[in-house]
Amino acid sequence: MEKFKEVFSHRLRDVHTDQYHFMRLQTAREAKNEGTQECANRCRTLAQNVMCKDSDPVAQRIHRENAERMLLVSFVAGLAGVAGRKFRYQNPQTLQHALSIALSVRGEKAVKI
Repeated sequence: MEKFKEVFSHRLRDVHTDQYHFMRLQTAREAKNEGTQECANRCRTLAQNVMCKDSDPVAQRIHRENAERMLLVSFVAGLAGVAGRKFRYQNPQTLQHALSIALSVRGEKAVKI
């Protein structure tokens, strides 16, 4: 049974390199018909892919904080239109703050995830 689990997890693991995931996060842009919440969720998934897995809790916290900063920058840089320009005047410190600004500018409702 252990061998089956190992083979199964090996087949399902992501085969992309770290550079691929970093590039996808850095170049993430809001798609044409994508809502603000969907864009944030997609960026969040991309940020999780770049976060290193480490058994040391301190190192894991540092990796998570770096991934959160990259997530915020990518989300803000990738927003189109008025919401994207609005961020030049307001400096959101968290993704939640950035998302609330973008949703209010666009008149969208927040969706709990």
